[in-house]
Amino acid sequence: MARTILIRNGRVIDPSQQIDEVADLAIADGRITAFGRGAPRSADEVIDAAGLIVAPGLIDMHVHLREPGFEEKETIETGTAAAAAGGFTAVACMPNTDPPLDSDAHVEFVLRQAARTASTRVYPIGALTRGRAGQELAEIGLMVRAGAVAFSDDGHGVQDAGVCLRAMQYLSMFGKLFIQHCEDRSLSGRGCMHADVTATRLGLPGLPAVAEEVMAQRDITLARLTGVRYHVAHVSTAGTVELVRRAKADGLPVSTEVCPHHLLLTDEACGGYDPNFKMNPPLRSAADVQACVAGVREATIDCLVSDHAPHSRQEKELGFQDAPFGIVGLETALPLFIKALIEPKAIDWPRLIHALSTRPAELLSVPGGTLKVGSPADVTLIDPAAEWTIDAERFRSKSRNTPFDGWKVRGRATMTLVDGVIRHRDG
Repeated sequence: MARTILIRNGRVIDPSQQIDEVADLAIADGRITAFGRGAPRSADEVIDAAGLIVAPGLIDMHVHLREPGFEEKETIETGTAAAAAGGFTAVACMPNTDPPLDSDAHVEFVLRQAARTASTRVYPIGALTRGRAGQELAEIGLMVRAGAVAFSDDGHGVQDAGVCLRAMQYLSMFGKLFIQHCEDRSLSGRGCMHADVTATRLGLPGLPAVAEEVMAQRDITLARLTGVRYHVAHVSTAGTVELVRRAKADGLPVSTEVCPHHLLLTDEACGGYDPNFKMNPPLRSAADVQACVAGVREATIDCLVSDHAPHSRQEKELGFQDAPFGIVGLETALPLFIKALIEPKAIDWPRLIHALSTRPAELLSVPGGTLKVGSPADVTLIDPAAEWTIDAERFRSKSRNTPFDGWKVRGRATMTLVDGVIRHRDG
């Protein structure tokens, strides 16, 4: 392992310092030690980054690593290997494991496993309620002490308004982020795709946009009362984007995120009954896609996430209505966001890096998102011109459930460094 590293001639983009220039970056003992003219001329390893973007390590704040309980789908080891290959230096893992991450012991287990096997940093997200059942609060205080960075019952939005209010009041004491999967189940029922003309034509039960929007509206009202930092997970509808826009205009600490599939695909993609297009929130209408892109452009949407959700091949070979929701995304997120946002000139590269690195670090209150001298050397090198074809059979992830297999894309991470250690090198 090289003790000192010099990354030369790269386009350094660091939104935390408003830097976008060709410069050198020096690393020693796991930290950024110099930038630009202050960088030394030699090191144990010199990396020529000409033509590459040198960015703060990407952070995915919405990932399912499946361990403990579902190791046949993914483990902390394989999931973080996929993350590093995708350019991510850190991931925040959701608590829908078996058992759920609803106690300090479960949070500590994830951190121990990560210390032993992970290729990236791993930040556990604790459950809001015991067993993610939405009835009584989980051990939030103990989990904060154990290392949980945020809290969510992801996949099971807290249905009871009273329980949700108490969770917000308690969580606001710790300053941690409240992340909600917005879905009112009395409205969504057995829905398995967006409720619209396509669902009717296919004879499939619909999952209406209003199910997301009603819960988001309720929660923003409760967040106004409690002052909790509130985050809408995987936003998918124009109505929810508008709700977040208004909350921000009112000065509320409300944020949100979006996935690449909600920027690139519509519900019409489900027309072939392929379960790889089944996800929750579901693929929405073209108008919803346009609203989400506009939300990113104007920074109403704060972060870009994968919602990496591995499932076995056997599960995804079931009929559309019976197959589980979700797709893998860690190894494809970066090029898909490039296709959705950079290529059509919706945003520029500094904005993309901000949403993939700087802003997630801010919301989770974790290290990273910057290349400031003295900060941990979490760095991602990106070749914006690399053209390649997504091949699910070559994923580092254990699972292959993606609708993007065979897509031709541009841009990929060529190197990922965590604490100055090269965790992924292309080729």
